[in-house]
Amino acid sequence: MAQQQNQEPEIPYLTRTQVLIAMGVTAIILWVVAKICLQFANVPLMNWHWDEKQFLFGIILGLLITAVSSVVYRYNSAYRRSADYYLDIVLKPLALPDLIWLGLLPGLSEELLFRGVLLPALGNNIFALIISSIFFGILHLSGSQQWPYVFWATIVGLLLGASALLSGNLLVPIVAHILTNLISSYLWKMKQF
Repeated sequence: MAQQQNQEPEIPYLTRTQVLIAMGVTAIILWVVAKICLQFANVPLMNWHWDEKQFLFGIILGLLITAVSSVVYRYNSAYRRSADYYLDIVLKPLALPDLIWLGLLPGLSEELLFRGVLLPALGNNIFALIISSIFFGILHLSGSQQWPYVFWATIVGLLLGASALLSGNLLVPIVAHILTNLISSYLWKMKQF
C-alpha cells in the first residue's frame, strides 16, 4: 500500500486533436466568462493599447519568467516532476507549429479574464492581485499531486498581474504570457527529441 502512494500518477495520454480542441474550448470558455462579467456584472475591462515601451516591457518580463522557470525546473525536483506531468499531457502530442496556438490561446484568453476582468472587478489592488493569481494558479491544476506547478503558476500570475497594475496596460501581461508559453514549450519540446 505504501508503494502505491509513492507511485507517480498515471498520465492521461491525449491525441494532438484532443489537446488542440481542449485548448480552443478552454479559451472560448474563459472568453465567454470574461464577456459575461463585462456585460452583466458591469465590470470594466482593464485598459490596453499599443505602446512600444510597454511591448518591450512585456518581452523582457516574458524572458525573465522563462529564465526563472528554467532555473526552478532544473533545481527543484518536485516542481520538475509536477511540470513534466502537466507538460506531458499538454505538449507531448503537439507538433511544433501547434506551439503557436499554445502561446496565443492561453496568453490571450487567460489574460483577458484574470488580469483584464478580475483585477478591475476586485479593485485593482493587492487583494485583487492575490485572489486573481490564486485563481490563475488553480486553473493549472491537473491532478492532486500537481501543487508545485500550481504554486509556480500562482507566482507567475502575481508577476503578470503586477505588470498589469504597474503599467496600466493589459498589453504587457499578454505579451509576457504569450512569449513565456512559446519559449518554454519550445524548449521543453526540444528536450524531448
